[in-house]
Amino acid sequence: MKEYQTITEVSGPLVYVETDEPIGYDEIVEIETPDGEVKRGQVLETAQDYVAIQVFEGTEGVGRDASVRFLGETLKLPVTEDLLGRVLDGSGNPIDGGPEIVPDERRSIVGAAINPTAREYPEEFIQTGISAIDGMNTLVRGQKLPIFSASGLPHSELALQIARQASVPEDVAEEGEETEFAVVFAGMGITQEEANEFMDDFERTGALERSVVFLNLADDPAVERTVTPRMALTTAEYLAFEEGYHVLTILTDMTNYCEALREIGAAREEVPGRRGYPGYMYTDLAQLYERAGRLQGEEGSVTQIPILTMPGDDDTHPIPDLTGYITEGQIMLGRELNSQGVEPPIDVLPSLSRLMDDGIGEGVTRADHSGVSDQLFASYAEGKDLRDLVNIVGREALDERDNKVLDFAEAFEEQFVDQGYHTNRDIEDTLDIAWDILSILPKNELSRIDEEFIAEYYESEESADAADETEEAEA
Repeated sequence: MKEYQTITEVSGPLVYVETDEPIGYDEIVEIETPDGEVKRGQVLETAQDYVAIQVFEGTEGVGRDASVRFLGETLKLPVTEDLLGRVLDGSGNPIDGGPEIVPDERRSIVGAAINPTAREYPEEFIQTGISAIDGMNTLVRGQKLPIFSASGLPHSELALQIARQASVPEDVAEEGEETEFAVVFAGMGITQEEANEFMDDFERTGALERSVVFLNLADDPAVERTVTPRMALTTAEYLAFEEGYHVLTILTDMTNYCEALREIGAAREEVPGRRGYPGYMYTDLAQLYERAGRLQGEEGSVTQIPILTMPGDDDTHPIPDLTGYITEGQIMLGRELNSQGVEPPIDVLPSLSRLMDDGIGEGVTRADHSGVSDQLFASYAEGKDLRDLVNIVGREALDERDNKVLDFAEAFEEQFVDQGYHTNRDIEDTLDIAWDILSILPKNELSRIDEEFIAEYYESEESADAADETEEAEA
């Protein structure tokens, strides 16, 4: 192994070194300072006579007298099923006080591109226990469905609820064993307070036993932030395609990840793109998001829920804008709902799951699911429009039918969306609650649901009152 002491410049998280031989892109580097401290880095740019190295632990203490060793391999993560229940830092080192990881193998964190012809189409339901997602923006195995949040909104609480509650329906394999489910959670640029909250919740609820947690804190180097999601996805791919798990990968916060890309791009003096972000950010995000999916002949799957905060509540900002192009929908958090105390404040109207129709219906969720979802969307949208009209003419000016639509909209937010962060509803509960509030509307208003389902599930106020009277008489 050749050692160099030819550092010419240190700029932010980057170190520039003169070399006399070709060095591979993404090659791992060790930098040893005169006091014996060893820092790890990765080749970010290579030319005939110099390389640029991004240092994971930061460049503090690195000067011209430091030694540089090129290891001849890319960054690899030790993977094993025993990672479940472990907590690691953003570089993959254990920080939970547990034993050293004894890997089954070491895998490159870059990952291999999935051949499109080898992909299995995502169409199997994942239950999050959250009605606004399961009922109206259903998540399916192998999908990538981001959550668009904003500053001050409780996306951390929602992420914890999903990690705690998410499950797949109890499929039974041919051998009689239940399908395995796991969560890989990656926090990028989060505060120590948020990290403590995540860990307390994981440990208190027992969710840590089926989870692998990667934590990159706000005061950790930005360069480390760029490898954290790749570490998490490498772990998810191993658990899914080698161990047969259905893995839900939660990445929060992708905005911090993109800010790290911008910081590194500025240090390299790259020509900036939109709002100062690198022009290759779309490609970089696609390399992460496209690692979700199912493979033909493989039992497991990788499902992604990236979470990002939109700067200035702007959904046209480059980060949510590019994410929306790559992923299959989005879950939007609403500031107005949050101010009303709705938990979780999911705004269902701008939310979308493009693969929902393939993951619901008879034999998967319930036969009436699609029609109920369509009717909830249509009636709630009309109720929101009527609220604007009420601000002008007053509620007394509306007819009886419009007042019932307004009652429905209020009940929808209070009973369907506002379920709290510690209520876990299965899909039957979600659809039953939907029918309870749809029964506020006249039967002839349910134009998007088949007659057979209306006959089976619709319960008008009159029939409910009659049922109550019958129960009282029998008592």
